[in-house]
Amino acid sequence: MASFPLPASTLLVFGLVVAALLLFVTERIPNDTTALAVLVSLAVLEPWTQVTPAEAISGFASPATLTIVAMYMLSEGVQRTGLVGRLGAALGRATGGNERRLLGATVGTTGLAASVVNNTPVVAVFIPMITDLAGRYGLSPSKLLLPLSYAAMLGGTLTLVGTATNILASDLSRQLLGHPLSMFEFTKLGLVIFLVGVVYLLTVGRWLTPARIDPAADLTEAFDLENHLVRLVVRESSPFVDVPVDAAADELAAAGYDLDFLQIERDGESYLATTSDQRLRTGDLLTVRTSLQTANRVAGEYGLRHRHRDEVTEDDLSETPHRGMLAEVVVPDDSRFVGKRIGESALDERFDTTVLAVRRGNEVTRRDLDDVELRAGDTLLLQTTAGAIAYLADRDEVVVTHEPEDPGDLGEAARVETSGAPLDPHAPAAVAILLGVVVVAALGWLPIVIAALGGVVAMIVTGCLRPSAAYDAVSWNVVFLLAGLLPLGIAMQRTGGDALLAGVLVASDAVLPLVGVLALVYVVTALLANLITPVATVVLMIPIAVDTAVRLGATPLTFLLAVMFAGSTAFMTPIGYQTNLMVYGPGGYRFTDYLRVGGPLQLLVAVVTTLGLVFFWGL
Repeated sequence: MASFPLPASTLLVFGLVVAALLLFVTERIPNDTTALAVLVSLAVLEPWTQVTPAEAISGFASPATLTIVAMYMLSEGVQRTGLVGRLGAALGRATGGNERRLLGATVGTTGLAASVVNNTPVVAVFIPMITDLAGRYGLSPSKLLLPLSYAAMLGGTLTLVGTATNILASDLSRQLLGHPLSMFEFTKLGLVIFLVGVVYLLTVGRWLTPARIDPAADLTEAFDLENHLVRLVVRESSPFVDVPVDAAADELAAAGYDLDFLQIERDGESYLATTSDQRLRTGDLLTVRTSLQTANRVAGEYGLRHRHRDEVTEDDLSETPHRGMLAEVVVPDDSRFVGKRIGESALDERFDTTVLAVRRGNEVTRRDLDDVELRAGDTLLLQTTAGAIAYLADRDEVVVTHEPEDPGDLGEAARVETSGAPLDPHAPAAVAILLGVVVVAALGWLPIVIAALGGVVAMIVTGCLRPSAAYDAVSWNVVFLLAGLLPLGIAMQRTGGDALLAGVLVASDAVLPLVGVLALVYVVTALLANLITPVATVVLMIPIAVDTAVRLGATPLTFLLAVMFAGSTAFMTPIGYQTNLMVYGPGGYRFTDYLRVGGPLQLLVAVVTTLGLVFFWGL
C-alpha cells in the first residue's frame, strides 16, 4: 500500500491533462480559461499534485512568459512603422502580377519577416495586401493565403524569437538541461526546413492549393448574397411613412422578421440606415438584408413594393455619399466578440455596423445572424463606416482582410501601406532596437528576457511605441495560456506522469531504431499540435521527450528540439496554429484543404527535421 499515493497522484494529474485536452479540442470554454482552471486545480489539490500555490502561479514570472510579452511589444513597434506593410506593397511592383512570382515573393518575404517579428501581426498585415493584389491581377486569393500562413510558420523556425514555442522550449531546456537555447543555435536546421518548405509550396503545394474564391467576384458575390440583398420602395399606403427608420426596424424585429435596413435613397441622396435619423417617406428606396421570402411577406404586410429585378452590388453599398462601406474582417482568437452571439455584440448599436454574412471555412451563414455565436477565425462581411472599422481594427477586435479603396480612412492596424507612402519617422530607431535585442541576446551579453524587456523600454523612450499600444499589442490569452499550463509540467514531473509516458516511448525501442523513436516523438508532438495549441503541446511533450532520451542513452537536446520544431509546424488543421485560422475564412478553405496541402508538407518536414537533428546534433 505504500506505493499507492504515487499512482493516485499520477492518475489525478493525467485526469487533469485529459480534461484540459478535451476542452482544448472542443473549445467549450476559451483555451486561456482552461489553462487557468488547470492552474487553480493544481494548487487546490496540492497534496496529490505536489504543486504549491506559489509554484502554481510561477508561470507568470517565467522568463519564457515575460520574453513572449516583450516580443509582442517589440513586434508592434516595428509593425507601426509601416515597414512590414511597405515591404509587402513592393510585391506587386516586383512580380508584375505573375502568380508564381507573387507566390514566391509572398512566401520568401513572409518567412524572413516572421523570423524576427511575431508571425501573427505579419500575417495580419499581409492578408489584406495579398487579397488586394490578387484582386488587382485577377488571381484567386485562396492560392496565396494558405502558403502565406505556412511560410510564416516555417520562418518561425529560423530564430529563437521566431515563435512563442521556441522561447518556451528554450526556457524548458534551461530548466531540464541547464542549457537555454541561444538566438541562432538551431538556425542551421531551421534554414534547411524553411528552404525545403518553400520549394514544396512553389511546386507540389502550388498545384494542391485550391482556388476557392473567384477573383472576379465582388464582396456581395463572394458571400453569395444575390438572394439576400433586396430593394423595397415605400408606398403611399405604408404604415412606415413618417416613421423613423430605427423605429421601423424595431417593429419588424418585434414581429419576428429577420431583416436589417442598410441604406435609404431619396432624391439623389443616400443615407446609411444605422446612423440615420431620417423618417421614411413615400417613394424612398430601401436596401435591406433579408431573404426573398421575407422581403415578399414584409412588402405585402407593410405596404412596400419589392423591386425583384434590382441587383445590389458592393459598389451600391460602398460608393455612396453616406460614407458607409463594405468590409471583410476576421475575428481573431483574442477578440472580445469570440463566444458572443452577433445579437449580443452591440455592433449595430455601438459601432453603426451591420453583419451581412458569416463565413466559417467554406460555409456561409446569411440568415438569423443575431443567433450566430462567433468563433475565432470567423470571417464577417460588414456594412460599416471608416471610423468604426478603424476603431475595431486598432483594438485588435477584428483583422481587416478586404478594405475600401481609400486606405487613408482607416487606422494604423487596418491600413495597407501604399508604395508611395512614407515610412514612420521612427522606423530606423525601431529596426535598430529590434536588431540590437537580437545581437545582444545572440552574443550572450544578456539573457533574452532582459534584452527583450530593455528593447521595449527603448521603444517607448524613443517614441516608437506608446505604453498603451504596447499593452494592447500583447495577446494576453496566449500569456495566460502559457502561465496556466507551465505548472502542469511541474506536476507531471513530480508525480511521475512524464516518466510513465516516456516509458511508452522507450518501449517502442524494441521495434524501432533510435532514429525511429525520435521520429515518433516528432509525429506525436505534431499530431497534438494540430489538435490543441502548440504551447500546450510543448509544455506536455518536452519533459516526456527528455526523459525518453535519458532512458535510451540518447542526446536529450536532440529530442527536445524535435518537440520544438514539431510544435512550430502544425500544418494539417486550421485550429492548430493561429495564422492557419486567420486565413481560413478569407481563403474560403475547407477543413480538408489543410490536410490536402498541409499533410504532405507535414510528412516532408518530419523526415527532414528528423534527419537534420541526427546530422547536426547526433543521437
